[in-house]
Amino acid sequence: MRITPLALLFLVFVAQPARADLHITRDHGGYVEEYKAKYKRIADRKERVIIDGICNSACTLVFGIVPMNKICVTPKASLGFHQAYYDKAFTFGIKVTSSEGTSDLMSYYPVTVKDWIRRNGGLTTEMKKIKNGEDLWKIVDPCPEEW
Repeated sequence: MRITPLALLFLVFVAQPARADLHITRDHGGYVEEYKAKYKRIADRKERVIIDGICNSACTLVFGIVPMNKICVTPKASLGFHQAYYDKAFTFGIKVTSSEGTSDLMSYYPVTVKDWIRRNGGLTTEMKKIKNGEDLWKIVDPCPEEW
């Protein structure tokens, strides 16, 4: 079988690993263990994360699992932090905070996130938000144009 230059180029292109960036636009969080697994897969594959909108609650675990040099924010980014809750299915629909879950969340965050949370009164039942600007850029870099 003879390989033409065009076929060789095709084989080289196909053999390259696919890069799939995670583009967060509206993520209100969810189960912490699911986010840990999701972000671990992203970190293992060395993928990038672009926060281009809401990243609240368990979504913010990205800062403790994916390397910071693989994360960036756009002007539309916002982050939201609060205490962890038990699954409402087990608490008859009532929000019940989990001190163990909250400690677990905090253990993942880098110092920059922990410092912002401390400066803003710690994690509470109320969502504390960081919108784009200087506070956010102290935590994560703005996305470069090519991202």
